[in-house]
Amino acid sequence: QVQLVESGGGLVQTGGSLRLSCAASGRTLGAYSMGWFRQAPGKEREFVATITGSGFTTYSTDSVKGRFAISRDTVKNTVYLQMNGLKPEDTAHYYCAAAYRYSRAGYRTTREYDSWGQGTQVTVSS
Repeated sequence: QVQLVESGGGLVQTGGSLRLSCAASGRTLGAYSMGWFRQAPGKEREFVATITGSGFTTYSTDSVKGRFAISRDTVKNTVYLQMNGLKPEDTAHYYCAAAYRYSRAGYRTTREYDSWGQGTQVTVSS
């Protein structure tokens, strides 16, 4: 079982940037596909971005394309979410997740992931 710890959240103004980190321990992320999700109060957890084990393939939901970028550092066993051009509607609790299976395209639904972190809060003020 891998333990995931997110960090980097905070309060930022509209148009600002944050970089979220997801540090893994317990086992190396290796070939695992990784994902970022977010959940706003009163809403379901929604997919944000995914990256394959190789790091060569990524996919983001339409609402963040061109603004957010997912990446991974295999040496540091860490996955990142660079968020630029933040908007108030990006306000949510952000979670990273690991899927213990190989995938060519990553995974986009919560049920496909095996381990989750506790999340980090992102608040964007208008």
